Amino acid sequence: MPPVVSRAEWEKARADLLVREKELTRLKDSVSAARRRLPMVQIDAAYAFDTESGPLSLLDLFDGRRQLIVQHFMFAPDWDEGCAGCSMMADHIGPLSHLHAKDTSFVLVSRAPVGKLVAFKDRMGWELPWVSSGRSTFNEDFGATVDGEERHSISVFLRDGDRVFHTWQTFGRGEEPFMLVFDLLDLTPYGRQETWEDSPPGWPQQPPYDWMRLHDAY
Repeated sequence: MPPVVSRAEWEKARADLLVREKELTRLKDSVSAARRRLPMVQIDAAYAFDTESGPLSLLDLFDGRRQLIVQHFMFAPDWDEGCAGCSMMADHIGPLSHLHAKDTSFVLVSRAPVGKLVAFKDRMGWELPWVSSGRSTFNEDFGATVDGEERHSISVFLRDGDRVFHTWQTFGRGEEPFMLVFDLLDLTPYGRQETWEDSPPGWPQQPPYDWMRLHDAY
């Protein structure tokens, strides 16, 4: 258990930590400013994505908007269900109207066939657009499939007329900002309760990600 102190002592400790939290916020703002100034790569490949209503191009995925966020969702063609971690991330994406208000579209992309994607999407209760890249090299070209193994990632694209550009991508812990559950757990005394964390002796911990399940499987 954390030490028990007076209210005045707690307020002093909280004020000291707030200084560091504000430094972190300003650092994040600085990194975001640098991200907006990254160079970009024009995409010339003619990728085709399968959907329930027929094939779409990468340009089509923008749905008329200027910006596109792609969640490279781990779901291989021979899998029966999607990745638990990718699913947790998708659970955190609410109504897309908020992104649409900022001229930004969002889509899940996986190699599994459309039928499997639709069935799993219905099971999870999501209303997110989800397309299959199984008939193209999209996953391989963006590092979401390497030597036949799936990798989770987030990519961002910008459209200028009919030209499409790749502006940013992240893997691994770079995707954590999309998973609010981590930020919420970071606010608690026990944190994420994973072995890599710097926590006091005796705090509950387990190997990273071992606890993750599909939201209907806990």
